[in-house]
Amino acid sequence: MAARDEASATLRVSEIFHSIQGESTRAGLPTTFIRLTGCPLRCDWCDTEHAFTGGTTMTLADILARVDGIGCPTVCVTGGEPLAQRACPRLLQALCNAGYSVSLETSGALDIADIDPCVARIVDLKAPDSGEAAKNLWDNLRYLTEHDELKFVLASEADYLWAKSVLATRHPERHCPVLMSPVPGRLDPAALAEWILRDHLPVRLQLQLHKILWGDERGR
Repeated sequence: MAARDEASATLRVSEIFHSIQGESTRAGLPTTFIRLTGCPLRCDWCDTEHAFTGGTTMTLADILARVDGIGCPTVCVTGGEPLAQRACPRLLQALCNAGYSVSLETSGALDIADIDPCVARIVDLKAPDSGEAAKNLWDNLRYLTEHDELKFVLASEADYLWAKSVLATRHPERHCPVLMSPVPGRLDPAALAEWILRDHLPVRLQLQLHKILWGDERGR
């Protein structure tokens, strides 16, 4: 009965699609994306506003069937903010139990402590220019392991200096990879590269590979 109830749990899904992962240390890998609907944040530079509302209600069983039909071993659960849906942890656990390599893209504003340990948690701390830095849940940094990743999307040099300070004061041990990405049209990637080199910062410069390939095309 419990397994049946679990499979019938529902989530609001914006889209499920097969593409090339454009971000994180998994960039370049063919990946099935499950984009969940809804987000409590409104970042100034958000590029997935279409996921704020709408979508389709699907059971866990239906989602797993769609993912199985695509036939890709790597899955990314993203949003919006996927953890805004209470059934998201159950979806992550079900994907892990089914044998997929699973990552979660989350804003860092919601608690990640109880996420299945097989999931790679990609935590996107919000810099000041996003307008949502006050919602960062700093306790999340305590839970990051070498299996996870910490990401900063930066729109200015002020954002970069803020991120540098965070790494020095709030995340000094750096158990996990750290990624820095420029907001397209707001921060020159070459400038960000120069700052990283100047400061000998042990982080990865990240560009959005999927946008280099396909621009802002949906489902990519």
